[in-house]
Amino acid sequence: MSVHLLLSAGRGPQECAWALARLLRRLEVDAARQNLETRRVQVVPGDRPDTYRSVLIQMSGAGAETFAASWTGTLCWQAASPYRTGTGRKNWYVIAQPCQVDAPRTTFTEADVDVVACRTGGPGGQHRNKASTAVRATHRPSGIVVVVDTERQFSLNRRIAMRLLRQRIEDGDETAERAVTTARWHVHDELVRGDPVRVERPETPERKPARRRP
Repeated sequence: MSVHLLLSAGRGPQECAWALARLLRRLEVDAARQNLETRRVQVVPGDRPDTYRSVLIQMSGAGAETFAASWTGTLCWQAASPYRTGTGRKNWYVIAQPCQVDAPRTTFTEADVDVVACRTGGPGGQHRNKASTAVRATHRPSGIVVVVDTERQFSLNRRIAMRLLRQRIEDGDETAERAVTTARWHVHDELVRGDPVRVERPETPERKPARRRP
């Protein structure tokens, strides 16, 4: 079992990117305790060292789906800001959502196509009607149907029908792939601050990073 989880700081301040890095490490430690393997598939770093705007992580092993569910939703890292000593805010929020990485690709084989000779009208239709040279081709796995009657030979219409089916299936796969990518990007805008499913805190006080020089 393998599942992907996308963690995002959304449009939050730099502290959220800092919080994401710490929540990610906490998640990885928690996963290791449950004998799950984790892999950072895609990382978008933050503006400061050791911070992330988003991380796509893959978890594999028995119980990966249940584990991912326990980390799904709004996550809160509760600690003082390492960058702004004057702020009293201590809750920094991150969104975590399971996501699909790749859309399944359709393998096209002619064995999956039902081809039926049929008759159609139109210019030159009298000859085609008598000979039934038109082709109705149905791709069973996808349900896509094409009818071709542009040629007077059945074999030529059949060849065109196969080409059209293949093209429509490829176009459909590309559309599905774009939809998966779009859905993944929408996660960044779904962060809801407050009512977190998990609240994590540092086990020991963290050293504050050195301030940047003006």
